[in-house]
Amino acid sequence: MAGVSYYSEEGLQKLKDELQELKTKGRADMAKQIAEARDKGDLSENAEYDAAKDAQGLMEMRIAELETIVGNARVRKEEDVDLSKVSILSTVKIKNMKNGMEVKYTLVSEKEADLKTGKISYESPIGKGLLNKKVGEIAEVIAPAGKMEFEVLDITLE
Repeated sequence: MAGVSYYSEEGLQKLKDELQELKTKGRADMAKQIAEARDKGDLSENAEYDAAKDAQGLMEMRIAELETIVGNARVRKEEDVDLSKVSILSTVKIKNMKNGMEVKYTLVSEKEADLKTGKISYESPIGKGLLNKKVGEIAEVIAPAGKMEFEVLDITLE
């Protein structure tokens, strides 16, 4: 199925929580804002009303987007992760072959990616290059900065 994405249980729950918040509190707050703006008079010249309607449209687009994401989401459990090769939810320690620098990344979905915490998308150039590699193998990655090579040093669940 096209559009399927894999998430940790925690990552998928965050998306579900955001969707629920927007559908309940978000819609109620938006309706209140529109009603208040409508009460201020002539709608043809009411910038506040127009802004509230635009915000409502953006919120409904986000709700539709989240519904699609959640509908196509699959949870990847840690016990299902094969540590013999790099896969979604595995943490991989790699060495940049050019400068010898070592880093650790956990491969996650695009929505869960956060470079500051060492989480990169399995759909990113580095993520794609690392998928299915085994310890000792070299991953060639075509990045905006050019071709890079990384040696897979270790694969764990962290």
